[in-house]
Amino acid sequence: MITPPIVFDQLPGAYRAGVCNIGPAEIARRRAFGRFGLAVSGLLALAMLGVGAPPLVRLLVALPVAGSVISLLQARLRFCAAFGIAGLHNFGRVGSQDRVLDRAARLADRLTALRIIVAGSCAGLAAGAILALIAR
Repeated sequence: MITPPIVFDQLPGAYRAGVCNIGPAEIARRRAFGRFGLAVSGLLALAMLGVGAPPLVRLLVALPVAGSVISLLQARLRFCAAFGIAGLHNFGRVGSQDRVLDRAARLADRLTALRIIVAGSCAGLAAGAILALIAR
């Protein structure tokens, strides 16, 4: 099955199936969470190395890194993965959502959401693996 490529949307402010499902308030929220998560991930990695945590424990850094990368991807792509899976979009204030009624649009949104989740998860696993491989 061929999925559409991830598109970097240059026209914010309108719902487009599989391309853009969040507006400025939601984008800012995800960007802030992603940056905070990366800072926490870095501190966690340093702490694990500092206390000499075993390699398998150091793999746990993959979780916050994956969450952070997913958040940053969502901000960059103007697309919320959770909204995409749930069939929602929001261009208003945080907390208000509208339903996507078109079945084909919901499918396109779900495919984009899965691509974001997979990309972020791979980044998290890579970070965890690298930290686990660093010699004590």
